[in-house]
Amino acid sequence: MTTTPAYAIAELRDVDLGEEIIDYIERIDATLAPYGGHFLVHGGPVHAVEGEWPGDIVIIAFPDRDAALAWYDSPAYQAILPLRTEHSDSRAAVLTGLPPGYRAVDKLTTLLA
Repeated sequence: MTTTPAYAIAELRDVDLGEEIIDYIERIDATLAPYGGHFLVHGGPVHAVEGEWPGDIVIIAFPDRDAALAWYDSPAYQAILPLRTEHSDSRAAVLTGLPPGYRAVDKLTTLLA
């Protein structure tokens, strides 16, 4: 049985790059390690091809949804979360990935059911 990966994504705007955000960045990697999380995207320029993207995007990969949710709810991450939320305008979500070989047409099964 193959597990599907999951992703924690965040959009950050108006980040106050002060001591709190620096502390958050310095500590987040240690919170990810026990859950197999690693960064795929960590801010940087967004080349918008449609619409506007006013903020930075962060994408963190996990082995599965349970690991992603366990990381977010962990005492270690919850301890540093206010360092981000109180010093940026941000949104975050956990998304379940897709199995290998998935094709867009596969979505029709659920859309047309």
